[in-house]
Amino acid sequence: MTQSTSQATHHSASQPDRESAAIASVPTGLYAGGRWSTTARTMPVHDPSTSEVLTEVADAGPEEAAATLDAAAAAQAGWAATPPRERSEILARAYRLMVEEAERLALIMTLEMGKPLAEARGEVAYAAEFFRWFAEEAVRIDGGYMTAPAGDSRFLVAREPVGPCLLITPWNFPLAMGTRKIGPALAAGCTSVIKPASHTPLSILALAEVLERAGVPDGVVNVVTTSRSNDVMTPLILDPRSRKLSFTGSTEVGKSLLELAAKTVMRTSMELGGNAPFLVFADADLDAAVEGALAAKMRNIGQACTAANRILVQDTVAEEFAERLTRRMAELPLGRGVEDGVVVGPLINAGAVDKVTELVGDAVGRGARVRLGGERIDRPGHFYPATVLTGVPAEAELCSTEIFGPVAAISTFETEEEAVAIANDTPYGLVSYLFTTDLARGFRVSHALEAGMVGLNRGVVSNPAAPFGGVKESGVGREGGFSGIDEFLETKYISVGL
Repeated sequence: MTQSTSQATHHSASQPDRESAAIASVPTGLYAGGRWSTTARTMPVHDPSTSEVLTEVADAGPEEAAATLDAAAAAQAGWAATPPRERSEILARAYRLMVEEAERLALIMTLEMGKPLAEARGEVAYAAEFFRWFAEEAVRIDGGYMTAPAGDSRFLVAREPVGPCLLITPWNFPLAMGTRKIGPALAAGCTSVIKPASHTPLSILALAEVLERAGVPDGVVNVVTTSRSNDVMTPLILDPRSRKLSFTGSTEVGKSLLELAAKTVMRTSMELGGNAPFLVFADADLDAAVEGALAAKMRNIGQACTAANRILVQDTVAEEFAERLTRRMAELPLGRGVEDGVVVGPLINAGAVDKVTELVGDAVGRGARVRLGGERIDRPGHFYPATVLTGVPAEAELCSTEIFGPVAAISTFETEEEAVAIANDTPYGLVSYLFTTDLARGFRVSHALEAGMVGLNRGVVSNPAAPFGGVKESGVGREGGFSGIDEFLETKYISVGL
């Protein structure tokens, strides 16, 4: 089956002007203590759909980056003492500003990251919701009071901000991963230094300007952009003034950061890699399962830690499911994310295309069948077509490696027990998906799956009101939901003598 590569309709002739205006609206310096400043070096930000340079931003070195932690540490006491209602109102204003400026923020994200504009708009809405959620949580930080068992004292339990935080965000969801960390930090009374990925710094830089207008005091949120992450972040992590590290990214980098954080016994939250299984049982609603697989696989062009990495289908319906999924994926238009109707945008860089190409080649070499796509596209930018593979053997490298591309790899199973065993046969445990119309099976398998999150008859699980995070090598801690603010609070016990 041949995938449609027809280009979606272009915007009007003024679209290049809108793109230029969006990029020009973003500050490009180091943001410390409420001030923007230049650095000795700059680094380019590329459009992955054309490989062209969009703009240059600050490329901070260790000494320049130190100013951001200095500012965060200086502002910590004042921000911690700010009334919760005031913190809440600032977050609520930031939420409203993001909603008002959604189109500009979405266009900035699409230009620097490549995801389709429709998805970027969805991410802006999702990102803004973290500010609204934590605006509500800021005034609900609780404590405790009880009588000691012996009756001779009272126990007071207070929850206080952990202190200055280091927040490191990935390139694939450049805005939402920022608000998911900044929101609870602000609500809890913590200042922060945020370092966005070097591929996609513009979304966070634009967000910093929004927060400034929302009334966040100088030094409470600071931004450092750099191409030398290790050189810049290591001294900040080892600085005893830094009391919290929140990172979203690969398990390999997360492990290195945990080792560093251990040197000062710093609080950590880690949202790391995944290898999500997507189980389809014979009794599933196949139409719903196909749409769920499409959502779980193709969100962000497959570049998501929550992406369905291994699609496991019960053997009696595997062929029908594969045919339906192939038809749907063949219909997805490919092109620049700013073009109307595009679903398959570019991957983040040439290395990402090389990785997907190698993984597909390895699977095919081991016996997998290409039902759709399977070969890189000869055009400017970093594109790879929507691809469907069937008969993927367990020893294929993509069964143990995050694909991070638009490749649906389908394997089969016979029994429920086999499905669960295959799904859990991985060091990762971020999210799992299953489709079945048998309620008992749904609950049984959901509890048997070793994952921090489960999508039962759903292909998307992310929600600001729910705890996001994994088990095993997929992470430590949770973001969002009622537990999201806990990661930024310390518990203090006060014993009161009578």
